[in-house]
This record gives sequence, C-alpha cells and structure tokens, in this order.
Amino acid sequence: MRTVQQINELLQKLDDCIADELEDQDIDFKQWDTSSEKKSVDTLVQMAVCMANGGGGTVIFGVADRVASRKAAIKGIPPNIDVNLLKKAVYDRTDPKIMPVFDEILVPEGTRRILVMQIHPGLPPYTDTSGHGTIRIGKECQPLTGTLRRKISVETGETDFTAMQVHGSTDKLLSPVALEVLRNIARTENAPDDLMRLSDKELMRALGLARNGNMTKAAILLAGTEDALREHIPGYNWTFLKMASDTDYENRDDRTWAIPASVIRVEEHLLPYNPITTLQHGMFHFEYRTYPEIALREALTNAFCHADFRIAGPVMIKLYQNRIEISNNGGFIGGITEDNILHHQPVARNPMLMQAMTQLRLVNRSNLGISRMYSSLLSEGKEPPIIRENGDSVTLTFYQRELSPAFRLFVAEESQDGRNLNVDSLLILQYLLKHLEIDTSKAATLCQHSEEQTRELLSTMEQATYIERGGKKRGTYWTLSHKLTAKIGEYQNNEQRSRIDWDAAKTRILSILKERARHNEPGLSNTEIRHICHYDRLQAYRLMTELIKENPNIVKDGENRWARYNISK
Repeated sequence: MRTVQQINELLQKLDDCIADELEDQDIDFKQWDTSSEKKSVDTLVQMAVCMANGGGGTVIFGVADRVASRKAAIKGIPPNIDVNLLKKAVYDRTDPKIMPVFDEILVPEGTRRILVMQIHPGLPPYTDTSGHGTIRIGKECQPLTGTLRRKISVETGETDFTAMQVHGSTDKLLSPVALEVLRNIARTENAPDDLMRLSDKELMRALGLARNGNMTKAAILLAGTEDALREHIPGYNWTFLKMASDTDYENRDDRTWAIPASVIRVEEHLLPYNPITTLQHGMFHFEYRTYPEIALREALTNAFCHADFRIAGPVMIKLYQNRIEISNNGGFIGGITEDNILHHQPVARNPMLMQAMTQLRLVNRSNLGISRMYSSLLSEGKEPPIIRENGDSVTLTFYQRELSPAFRLFVAEESQDGRNLNVDSLLILQYLLKHLEIDTSKAATLCQHSEEQTRELLSTMEQATYIERGGKKRGTYWTLSHKLTAKIGEYQNNEQRSRIDWDAAKTRILSILKERARHNEPGLSNTEIRHICHYDRLQAYRLMTELIKENPNIVKDGENRWARYNISK
C-alpha cells in the first residue's frame, strides 16, 4: 500500500505521464462518476474485493487514468460524499467482510478533494455478497475463476498437497537408500545434530512428516521408494536432456527418485559440462565453475520444492551448448512475479515439504535462494539467471558466460576489506560495465526496488566511490567511477566505446532529421529517438540537448511527451 506522501509524489508526475502508467499491482486510479453515485459506490466495492484478493493495495478515487496533464486528470470527488457511508457499503457488501481505511487528500484541481482507499492484506478469496469477485493481477482486475480460486487456496495453505496422509507400511513407503542420501546432504548443510541422531521413523515424526501413524506425501517426496512415488504422487518425475540442438537431444535420463537423490543425480549429469577456471590471487589459486555450484543447487532445489505435483509432467532440465534451462509445473503464487521475485517474501506452494527441508537446512525460508543465485553469478562477472513464467510453469535459465578475473578479484578484495557487495550493488555495477550510464528508473527496475529505495542505494554506492553522479534533478544519472574503471583493467575501454556509440547515435538522428525536413515530414519524438538509438527516455533527452547545442538549426516544438524535434531548412 502507498502512503499519502507517496501518492502526492505520484500526482506530481501527472504532467509527464497519464495515471494509467503509474498503476501497478498495489495501486489504481479511478474517476468518480458524478452522474451516478450508485455506479461509483459499486466500483468502490469491486475495487475493494479486487485489491483484497490481490494482496492488498491502494485505490485513488477522483483521478482519470487516461487523461494527460495533472490539471485535466484530477477531477476530484463531490464534497457531499460521506466516507463513513462508503466504509459501511464495503463492509455490508463483501464476504468475508472487508474493512477499508480512507484518507482524504486536498488538491488545487477539480473539486479540490480526492479519496484514497487502503485495503489491507487478508485471507482471500473475497467476493461481494452476490458471489462475484475479481483479483488484482498486474494492473488489471481479472475474474476470480475456479483456477484462480484454487491458486489462492494453495497460497493460503488450505490445500497443501504434500500434507496429505499416505496409508501403508513405513518399510514399503520409505527407501533406506533415499534416507541415507537425505541424511548425508543434511549433514553437509550442518543440520542439527539432535535430528541426525534420530532413527528413521523418529526423524520423520520430528520433521512433522508422520501423522497419526501414517506418512505424508512430503515424506514420500523426501525419502520414498520409486514404487511409492509412482503410486501416491503419479504426477511427479524428472527428465534430463542433453540437447544436440534446440529441437533434438543426444542423451536422456528419466527418473522417479526422491528429491534429494534427484538433485544429486542431476548435478552428476551436469558436472562433465561444467568446467573449472583457475584464478590466481596472491599465493592462492581459486577454482570457479562455468555454472556456480551454489546457483545450480539452489535452482534445482527450488524447481523440485515449488513444483505443483497435482499437474502431471516432469521437472525438466535441459542442457544446451550455451545454457541450462530448469523448469517445473506450477506458476508463481502469492503475488510473486518476474519483476519482484528478487526481494519478495517467500511463499511456499508445498508448506509441509518446505518446512521439513528448512529444518534439515536443505532450503532457506528467508528468501536467500534467489539472492544466492544472483550473487554467485554476478560476483564472477556473469549475467544473473533469467526467470520466466509460462502459463502454469516457471523456467529458469543460466547462460554460459566466461569468468571475469578482474571483476572477481575486485569483489574478493572488497570483501576482504569488509565491504561486501550486495546483489543490488552487483546488478548496477554489472550494468554499468556494459552501458554508458544508468538513471534511477532503470536502476529501480533492475534491482526490483522502489525509486526511493534505489536512490538511497545509488547514493551509498556513490559514497563508496563505485559510481559518479551526473545531471540534475530528473535528469540525474550515474556512471562507473573513474577510480573503479581504472581498477578493473579489462573494462578501461568501456567509456571510450560507449562515447563512440553516443556520437554515432547523434550522427544517425541528425541524418534522419535532415531527411525528414527535405520531404516535409514531421520531426522525431522522444519515443522514436529511443527506438532508433535503443536508449531510455532520459538518455534520448540528453542526446537531443547535446545535438541542439551543436546544431542551432534543430528546434524543439512542444513540451514533455508531446515534444518533437525538427530541423529548419
């Protein structure tokens, strides 16, 4: 949810963009229908249900979301609207009951009053009293279909597939070999000694995997026999493919093994294709694999633990010449998306399974798994993993990249001096090693943070002399510091290369403007310049500012998003 201060900051942006562009998972703008109070109240109830099902959020009433300029967009709400009656309407017309919180903001535009409805997270699903409901997904309120209702049930832990009990003899359900593998991995991860000293049956009870004398499906997934896995979890198995091309494979392995043994087996398949690079640092020689082992282990464990075992289909591991793809059935849950997964609170699809693996130290419930993957790759000068949701499945991709010795040594030296670089700092540094500059908006998207958090991060990095600031106010940007550029020798030519690209872009734009002028065609907008040069909005603005200084015959017509650049004949 957004604070009143944050909302006021958003309202200030309405002269540069329409309200629809400011909407997100947790915020929406709605115009109040002055011709029908009933319709407006209906919309208010519908938005309360939508936001409650989507994890809570903020709705600003009195702002048209597709009107340009602040003065035109802010319509306000009628002065006679009683907030207490609105609270009662939402409460009376929702099931379970929703208790919204309202704030009023006074503005100089429209009726001089806008209304902010705050919906706190609860325990969905919610509907109106007639049984209809929607759920916030991205910027839209989508119908609360059966599939989405099932998804909510999973997220709230009401339907934990792995907590279901399995009837049968423990000796037939659990595999001694799988149990030994489980114990070996747990010991390696420093699981508590008191757990490791227990007998097999006592261990299952201590982990909460045995109930009323019966094993649960979580127990079968962790240490079950192949027969028990096939009988009680028929949708579970995994496939490894060594791909010869994008369409053909040259080696295949299909197994129905317990999860710990499966992870070890897949790692064995990948080992011959994961060579070591040795890096000397002083008297020591350090070894780094092409795909960091910690990143692979985290990715594989996540795929198995977050799979939806009710959907038939394997956890799929594909090894290509230039990448590894790991995918599992079951899309994102609990509000996690591709754009917030790095810092989102952890959400378990299979709570009992995850709880047991957490106790054994096989997974981390503090959402460190994704960060560990990112950090292990970024600190070696490699790209972070690419995580994509495709319908009801998630695919994680590691691309094969060479170790950057200079950057790895820099990270190691910073660590030795007590300056451990976090994932966000590594993301920004890696971006700047390949690009001329970065602005706050781009950095926020890259790090999956708010702009306010990102500004603080960039300021901290500037104080550490990793980056340098340029521009002013909205035109502020950051570049790699000269000190760091000089320290990382292999990137010393990066700034020169970027400047050449910058000059080439100016030449290209100037040529197009002259060509359009000759044919009496309109000039270029900021959007067109961005597409031509592959720059962001601020970079395109700075490019044209330089061009205007160098070429006085270039003129700017209009302001903000409606500005166009022309060249006089």
